[in-house]
Amino acid sequence: MSQSESTSRPIQPMDPRLQDIQPGGGVVIHLEQKWGDVRRWWLKSFRRGWVQRMESLRQGDFNPCPHDVLDSRDLKFHQNQGGWYWDSADDPFHWRDRIPFARVGLAELLVVGGGFSAAGLAFAWGGSVLTGSVQIIAWIASAVFLVIAGLIAWFFRDPPREAPAAPGLVVSPADGKIVDIEELDNDDHVGGPAIKIGIFLSIFNVHINRAPVSGRVIGLAYQPGKCLNALRPESARENEQLAVMMETDDGHHRGVVIRQITGAIARRIVCWLKPGDNLQRGEQFGMIKLGSRTELVLPKTACLTIRTQPGDRVKAGTSILADFGAE
Repeated sequence: MSQSESTSRPIQPMDPRLQDIQPGGGVVIHLEQKWGDVRRWWLKSFRRGWVQRMESLRQGDFNPCPHDVLDSRDLKFHQNQGGWYWDSADDPFHWRDRIPFARVGLAELLVVGGGFSAAGLAFAWGGSVLTGSVQIIAWIASAVFLVIAGLIAWFFRDPPREAPAAPGLVVSPADGKIVDIEELDNDDHVGGPAIKIGIFLSIFNVHINRAPVSGRVIGLAYQPGKCLNALRPESARENEQLAVMMETDDGHHRGVVIRQITGAIARRIVCWLKPGDNLQRGEQFGMIKLGSRTELVLPKTACLTIRTQPGDRVKAGTSILADFGAE
């Protein structure tokens, strides 16, 4: 029996570089954080009853954030730090998880998508009042901006998915195209020979990542880096990336790695997991914003059957990439 199927692995400490769920930062996240400062000031000044009620419903044993936590919105960027939380029944903002867009992308949807929409409507108004060649330019600009706004909304969509239930299956952690399947002599987390499956995500794919197997998160590893085109092989080594190391809960304790990698356009990795979390097959755990690469590393065992090939189009949580069999 290989190390990948032996005793359970110890939980690793949190990577100290992961202080929030989007370690690469970004303009929009900073704007949202500044808005949070204003919102908390307003609540403490004018909605003290609300603050007291939310405090009475709050659970957990410490504040994981570098700021006051008045309701669940204040935990958005620090879900991976543990601590305080609200049960879904007590969270007035739980409904946001049910809208058909990625909750961690709502700010980009509003700021960037809304900005392009406003520009498109402004140029459309200009096209309605101007004349001649300037009017034509205004209409063209309006169409371009509105198409970009539509693409941004399309990018952040969150369609429902239902993972297959048969035992031993490994589903895709991302939407996109299988670009390579490579045999590795050794992977440290797997503990021996492994198979790596690379998935390229274009800007037209859903970018929410999902767990390929049911199991426990053993550790996370973040690596700052470049933003090379995700189709280039060296991007897997040199780009910013975050590795989620899991262990299957099927009794074999197999090591599995999901690696989120940025691309030339996608420069924001999001992952709200922490070591010790349990995931169900197909459950969401993060996303990469605007085109990227996701890799899946599996132990190369006698029972493993790869059920995909380069060129296949796959969907996160539903497309079957491999099968360990019903042992």
